[in-house]
Amino acid sequence: MELPVIQAQNLALIDQEIETNRLGAAQLEILRRIIYETGDFEYQFLLRFSEKALASGAAALAARSTIIVDVPMVQAGIINELQKTFANAVYCGTETITRPQKGKTKAEWGIQTLASRYPEAIFVVGQSQSALHGLVELIEEKDINPALIIGTPATFMDADVLKERLKDTEVPYITIDGTKGGAVAAVAIVNGLVSLAWQAYGQHINY
Repeated sequence: MELPVIQAQNLALIDQEIETNRLGAAQLEILRRIIYETGDFEYQFLLRFSEKALASGAAALAARSTIIVDVPMVQAGIINELQKTFANAVYCGTETITRPQKGKTKAEWGIQTLASRYPEAIFVVGQSQSALHGLVELIEEKDINPALIIGTPATFMDADVLKERLKDTEVPYITIDGTKGGAVAAVAIVNGLVSLAWQAYGQHINY
């Protein structure tokens, strides 16, 4: 997919400011998207990928795997690029009809409910720390085996502990260290990954 001229120019300016030797080419594409959307160059020191994150995520996109997100903002931010490419189904945790669950937020219970239906989906948690906690619990209990987890909620309490638990699993992940993050970062990661996957697989997709 070709980028609009202004966006390409802005990304070129970003390239002049980041340390390009820290990441591989595909990882740099994801980082550039995050900085473009947030204007925050500190992400170059906070973004973390598991070894097989990009390959697993791209393959899952090409296979039209279901994508589960935590909040509508993430769903709205990624649906346009998906409709132009792989057309994956996207479901949102907070919009899932569930019975009230004591001790769990709507986002956590909703995303766990969807995870039980789509245990090998791509999961994108951009805002809800509780939803990420719920997913990590399911992974640790061997109840689900996601193709990829993108976990970027801005977190303050027990942030490092939760993200370290995610990293200790065998599931491919993309996350952000420290307290920074949010839905905007998650959308940038997904859209960057969609672009990379389309370059690799798009010509082989049959509709």
